[in-house]
Amino acid sequence: MNVLVPARMRPRDIVRTGGAGLRSRPLRVFLSALGIAIGIAAMLGVVGISASSQEDLNRRLEALGTNLLTVSPGQTLFGDSSHLPEEAEGMIGQVGPVTAVTATGTTPARVYRNDRVPEAESGGLSVTAARLDLLRDAGATVAAGAWLNEATHRYPATVLGVRAADRLGVVRPGPDQRVWLGGQWFTVVGVLDPAPLAPELDTAALVGWPVAEERLGFDGYATTVYARAEEAHVVQVRGVLAATANPEQPNEVKVSRPSDALAAKQAADATLNALLLGLGSVALLVGGVGVANTMVISVLERRAEIGLRRSLGATRGQIRVQFLAESLLLSAIGGVGGVLLGIAVTAAYAGLRDWPAIVPGWAMLGGVLATLVIGGVAGFYPAVRAARMSPTEALATS
Repeated sequence: MNVLVPARMRPRDIVRTGGAGLRSRPLRVFLSALGIAIGIAAMLGVVGISASSQEDLNRRLEALGTNLLTVSPGQTLFGDSSHLPEEAEGMIGQVGPVTAVTATGTTPARVYRNDRVPEAESGGLSVTAARLDLLRDAGATVAAGAWLNEATHRYPATVLGVRAADRLGVVRPGPDQRVWLGGQWFTVVGVLDPAPLAPELDTAALVGWPVAEERLGFDGYATTVYARAEEAHVVQVRGVLAATANPEQPNEVKVSRPSDALAAKQAADATLNALLLGLGSVALLVGGVGVANTMVISVLERRAEIGLRRSLGATRGQIRVQFLAESLLLSAIGGVGGVLLGIAVTAAYAGLRDWPAIVPGWAMLGGVLATLVIGGVAGFYPAVRAARMSPTEALATS
């Protein structure tokens, strides 16, 4: 007696059968895939933008150098402001691994756009005395004009930080561009770019050390000393700078590493990224519910087809595989679309911020795999329900 054994469905047949089911309901399939795509795009965009930001930070730190240390006065035991000794700059320069030292000093003068602005409206800008080698050692650059030199640092000339220039309405430096400093006119000879490692320079009007002492009541004490150390010895140098700058009162000295502040800011951004990833996960879950809804309705609408196929010899396993394949294909379409959308969002945002566009490969692969898992879970119940229908029941209720 010959027993007929149902033919096994080849992978190509499974894909073709599942695809035919999707093509019969294009609008519903599009909306369900869109839900999946939005969730994947949201998560991939968060990961990509975070990775692009991190890469931009790493490149900037590499260009600026992570070996910059700053020394500034703290407070006395009684809470009063202290100051660094006049010899602090020279003593720090004597530390072996220190390769460069420069300094700035805050003056009592204030800066205004002109001599008619009330004294109370200084805009929070300071007038700072600067050494000629400040830009090189602090990692700052000039955006327009020129930096102070031997010819200008003894005369009433100033270079404005980027935010100071913006508040004073100075667009381009030049001989006819003047600001009111300490009760006298100073010519603006330059404007700086933003200084990531020395943000205090952004709101300062920088003048030469000699002219600050002669005309602006500067006492000559440095308020910030910038020291560059050999990369391999930064930690050791940081540990001795306080005692080196002020041997008598090392507890009144603050030592910091500006690059650590940038890294800490990046770490703080990771908290927001985690929140956004959570929102993306919710969107992905909603997309999975949409897939499940689509497949359940598909089973109900196609009872006649299920009954006919069962009557022609299709097994429950084949029906189950068919509907599970439809669910997986639907999710895969949404996943691939979401990955492409996430890459586009990352590239667009990174381009606007002038960042390198980075989308980790593991994130793209993980996005597609996540959609397949969701598709499998969402399609499991509808597939089982379709497989349990008997031919007579399916045809009778169609």
